[in-house]
Amino acid sequence: MKTDKIVISVKNLIKDFGSFRANDRLNFDVYEGEVFGFLGANGAGKTTALKILCGLSRPTSGEVMVSGCNVYTQSNLIKQKIGYMSQKFTLYEDMTVTENISFYAGIYGLNFKQIKNKTMQLLSSLGLEGEAHKLIADLPLGWRQKLAFSIAIVHDPAIVFLDEPTGGVDPVTRRQFWKMIYEAAAKGVTVFVTTHYMDEAEYCDRVSIMVDGRIAALDTPANLKEKYNASSMNEVFLGLARHTSNK
Repeated sequence: MKTDKIVISVKNLIKDFGSFRANDRLNFDVYEGEVFGFLGANGAGKTTALKILCGLSRPTSGEVMVSGCNVYTQSNLIKQKIGYMSQKFTLYEDMTVTENISFYAGIYGLNFKQIKNKTMQLLSSLGLEGEAHKLIADLPLGWRQKLAFSIAIVHDPAIVFLDEPTGGVDPVTRRQFWKMIYEAAAKGVTVFVTTHYMDEAEYCDRVSIMVDGRIAALDTPANLKEKYNASSMNEVFLGLARHTSNK
C-alpha cells in the first residue's frame, strides 16, 4: 500500500563514463509501497541509474538516498535492505529449485529455520511443490521468472529493483508477473521496475520516462496521456523522443 514516506530520493544525479554522460541531472522521489516505472528505450540510461540505486555503482555527483542510506557511504547496507532481479533472472540453471531458494536466502542472511519455512511458502504459493527438485534449466521460462521474483523478496526487503524483468516472456506470463508485483506492493514493498515495454507503464502508479540520459517526463500514466494528448503510453514516449531529437 502506497504511503507518503519517501524511500528513494534522487537529487541532481550525474553519472559520467569519461566524456559520455549516461545520467544527466536526474531528480525524483519514490514512495513506500509505490510501483514506480523507470521507462525508456535501450541505452537511455535506465540500468546505469538502477545500479547506482542498488549500491553497485557510484555516482559522479548528486545526492542519492535509498531506504535511509547514502549511496556514497552505505552501499553495503543498501544491498542488505533491497531485493534485485535482473533481466536474466539471476537463477543458477544447474541447481534445483530448492537449492536456488536456499542459496539466495542464505546470502540474504536468513537462518536455517527461516530458509526452511520460506522454501515451503514459496513452493506452495507458486505451485512448484512437484518441481522442487527439478533443475532450473528444465523449468518453463514463465516459472523461472516468477521464482526469481519470489527469491528477490524472500528476505522481505523494503524495496525491490526489477531490471527489465519481463523481457522475452509471453503476454499472459507478463500479466501474471504483474499480479505478483501488485501483491508485493500491497504488503508495503516498494517496486522499482525498468522496462522498455511502454504498455507496462499503464500498470505503474507513476512513471519516469528516460530519453538520452535525462528524465523527459514524470507523472501518473493518466496525467501523462492527458498532458501529451495521447491514447497510450507508447504515444507519449514517441512524442517525447521526437521532441528531444528535434532539439
